Amino acid sequence: MEEKNIVNKNIELVKEILKNKVVVAPLAGYTNLAFRKIVKEMGASLVFTEMVSAKGLIYENDKTFDYLKTISSEHPLAVQIFGGDINEMKDAAQIVFNQGCADILDINMGCPVKKVLKQEAGSKMLLDVKKIYQMVKAIVEISPIPVSCKIRAGWDHQSINCVEVAKAIEKAGASMITIHGRTRSDMYGGKVNLDFIKMVKEAVNIPVIGNGDIRSISDAKKMLEYTKVDAIMIGRGSLGDPWLIRDLADYFKGLKIKEKPTIEERVEMMKYHFEELKKIKAEYIAILEMRSLAAWYVRTVPNNKAFKLALNKVNTSQEFYQLLETLKN
Repeated sequence: MEEKNIVNKNIELVKEILKNKVVVAPLAGYTNLAFRKIVKEMGASLVFTEMVSAKGLIYENDKTFDYLKTISSEHPLAVQIFGGDINEMKDAAQIVFNQGCADILDINMGCPVKKVLKQEAGSKMLLDVKKIYQMVKAIVEISPIPVSCKIRAGWDHQSINCVEVAKAIEKAGASMITIHGRTRSDMYGGKVNLDFIKMVKEAVNIPVIGNGDIRSISDAKKMLEYTKVDAIMIGRGSLGDPWLIRDLADYFKGLKIKEKPTIEERVEMMKYHFEELKKIKAEYIAILEMRSLAAWYVRTVPNNKAFKLALNKVNTSQEFYQLLETLKN
């Protein structure tokens, strides 16, 4: 009875967190502390760390532990871990709990990247529902916080098993599921299938987040109305466009949608993002990351080809700021 009460309490906690319906996905190489701070300021209700390796935590890899660095303003925060060994995942989860950095512990069961699959992790987990149940149950039993899972529709289109997986996750005591409406074989191509997301939502009683192809208010509205999920998760659509998070948050609050950002606002945001990156990384590493990020920020700016080409040659803060000024001309 006590265990059931804890599960119910965690589910209610998750529902409270998801009230404004705007969640930002874990994105490897992007959703670091600087990125999360910005989207939180824009109104995201929940943010995720980048994927954190269970092995990296167990072997006390400094770079892996960097993923767990947080600040108070970004909470509530979900820490996402991945691994294929149940005992290792249990030990890694305990390390996260001991760090006290997470409000939700998320298990990655959706990543389709080969280096993750080689560890029997990510979407490889979808091939063994029994193992999924055992892993989630083992972590829930030691967890002081809600446990969630991020899944895909299945390994491929011949093995769509998201409903079976979702039911196993719920039965094991998890408090939330995120479903990406693609299979592992789809990778990131084609269109997200909202039917898969709807199937999962209808199959379980715990909160469900829908993920995939949210790049506008219209996309979010379509997913919510069709699938009836509790919240929507924005992934690549948020890259270079934190204003999308702002607009979605305003939309769900019934507020008037603001004007699209001007060139000047984009430039100022890139400067802000860069300065936040430099607080957590060496300047040259921050420069390398901003080369990619700035390309996302200007993807809708007309005549951006020259800027993108010049971006690849930037090596210092001064050069970056000088290049940004050219956008205003």
